Amino acid sequence: MTESLEGRMRLTVLGGYLGSGKTTWLRHQLHEGRFKDAHVIVNEAAETPVDDALLGQSARLSVLAGGCVCCTAKPDLIALLRRLCDERSTNGAERLQQIVLETSGLADPGPIVAAIKADPVLVHHIVVTEIVVAADALNALSQLETEPLGRRQIETADRLIVTKAEAADKGAVKTLLATLNALNPLAKLSGASKGVEMPLPKWEGVAPEPLPDLLHDDARPPIIPARLYIDDGIDWTAFTVWLSALLHARGDDIVRVKGVVRTPAGRLLLQAVRKVVQSPEIMPEQGDTREDNMIAIIGRGFTPEQLKRSLRHFAGR
Repeated sequence: MTESLEGRMRLTVLGGYLGSGKTTWLRHQLHEGRFKDAHVIVNEAAETPVDDALLGQSARLSVLAGGCVCCTAKPDLIALLRRLCDERSTNGAERLQQIVLETSGLADPGPIVAAIKADPVLVHHIVVTEIVVAADALNALSQLETEPLGRRQIETADRLIVTKAEAADKGAVKTLLATLNALNPLAKLSGASKGVEMPLPKWEGVAPEPLPDLLHDDARPPIIPARLYIDDGIDWTAFTVWLSALLHARGDDIVRVKGVVRTPAGRLLLQAVRKVVQSPEIMPEQGDTREDNMIAIIGRGFTPEQLKRSLRHFAGR
């Protein structure tokens, strides 16, 4: 982005496919003091937000849940940004200077930027200074082969951050880097491990992955979010077996699992990306428990009721 700021607020759009590590990267930036005075907007496709619970270092935080801000929740985003502009005009020396928008993993950054530039109010108060997109080294190549949205996210980026490279095959990481560069040769490439910057392997001379032609209108069922409530009396062993079996059987369809659950071991952040379950993270207690024990499962080819029946069967309920 090369537009003049001209006194306008700076907006960073943080995107990337489901499970790419956007929130982990942003958490580390906040911990290091970057974006410390920014207003952070978290967008989640599921009605039950989770990421806002992970961004406690942000003093200014807004949540837009239940739809992507590139489409269904776009009016909500425009209304929120207009409100921030109004507040800024009355706050004197403490005026807000920066906004960070973490988009849903199902969001296309392109329409978001276009909507801001087309709005007669926002165009005079906000300038998009950078689109940062995270790419998961473990899954990005397969996503680029099958998901038109994944490609559009990469193609719109000013900066591409490759995450989880330390856990991926080195040759596959080099192929991914060459592929990302072929899709978006103008984007700056860098690496991060759990939010911390890390060097990437040399990939010059490596051939990019040949990608099939994809139509923007995917013929498969759409990816949808579902909410699954975990009641206090659940058998956690049965739940663990159920989730492992579900991901083993349907891991290519269920692309993201995320939620904060209360277990005998404490309040835990539960996450999975396709067939990989991440190690649970202990979460601090907080006065507002929001909707603990509500799991967001995002994927295609299932309904929320099918998931509920399956869990009831495993849990003997």
